[in-house]
Amino acid sequence: MSLIVNIYYKGENGNAKKFASEMVDSGIVDRVRAEVGNLKYEYFFPMDDEETVLLIDRWKDEAALDMHHKSEMMKQIADLRSKYHLSMKVEKFKSLEEK
Repeated sequence: MSLIVNIYYKGENGNAKKFASEMVDSGIVDRVRAEVGNLKYEYFFPMDDEETVLLIDRWKDEAALDMHHKSEMMKQIADLRSKYHLSMKVEKFKSLEEK
């Protein structure tokens, strides 16, 4: 059973999309994807909300997610979130058993 985390980043003046672009351009996204236990790390843009970016983040288990939260990348992500003055809404789900 894996964990799925939806993070909604909300800002103003296109800052959420700028944040996502800098996450990709700086290489942070690739480094997160390379972490042990990461199964998915993708950004999506809601059609009806230009100021929000959705990150869908999937991890093998709680231990993998905990290790990610302790990584040096978390400070970099927090610094970028602060730079772009973003708020966050987080949802966490357990996936159904997979075949």
